[in-house]
Amino acid sequence: MESGMRALKIAVIVMGVLIILGTGGLLVGIMRKAGAPTQPLVPVAALPVGFNAVLPEPEGTRIAGIAAVADRLAVQLQGGGADRVVLVDPRTGVTAGRISLAR
Repeated sequence: MESGMRALKIAVIVMGVLIILGTGGLLVGIMRKAGAPTQPLVPVAALPVGFNAVLPEPEGTRIAGIAAVADRLAVQLQGGGADRVVLVDPRTGVTAGRISLAR
C-alpha cells in the first residue's frame, strides 16, 4: 500500500509542476503577443474618392468577407469555382495576388 501512495504522490507533484509550467508558458506567450507591433489598418477614409475595383470572377461568385492585410485588402470569394482569396491594392484597385484551393 505504501508504494502505491508514493507513486500517487509523485504523480500529483509531477502534474502540479506541469500545470505551473504550462500556465507560465501561456502567460509568456500572451505577453509576447501583446507586445508585438501590429500592422496599421487602412482606414476607409484613406481610400481615394470614387474607388472602384472590378474583380473578373465567374458568374455565381459572392464576397464572403473582406479584411485589411498590411497595405492590401483580402477579399474572400466563394462560388463560381474553388473558394479563393484575392488581394487587391486599395490605392489602384488592381488585383495584387490570388490564393485558391484546388479541387
